Amino acid sequence: MAILTGSCRFGLWHVQVWWSGDLVHQVRFSRSPIAGPAPGAIRRYLAGKETDLSTLRSIATEPGAPFSAIYRITRDIPYGETMTYGAIAALAGTAPRVVGMAMSRNPTPLVIPCHRVVAASGLGGFSPDIAIKEALLALERKNRGNIIT
Repeated sequence: MAILTGSCRFGLWHVQVWWSGDLVHQVRFSRSPIAGPAPGAIRRYLAGKETDLSTLRSIATEPGAPFSAIYRITRDIPYGETMTYGAIAALAGTAPRVVGMAMSRNPTPLVIPCHRVVAASGLGGFSPDIAIKEALLALERKNRGNIIT
């Protein structure tokens, strides 16, 4: 199956997506768009609809992928909620720093909602800009309601 590409806007950013069918290979925040549309579920989510992104699979949770156990736990954090690096580490049987490393290497943000992982004393990090994490969390807090599948 061919890998498709596309992007959609989120504030000042473009969310670039590479996917085939329901398997997302990469999501990246950029100042520039790429040709083609992003998957409908991602477009709905970024438009402020409480969308169930579990209809999309991530390459990061496939068997044998590095950090896949951490990403599967992160995937289960509900829309509009957060979990600390330490809580995920306890569930995964590892250290919070390892969880932080996994989040920084997440190839499919949004599908694996690393923006919902926070430090015990604040937001923690987010690449390429912490303002994206703040905006995603604010969007989810504002739009909690019925999930669209």
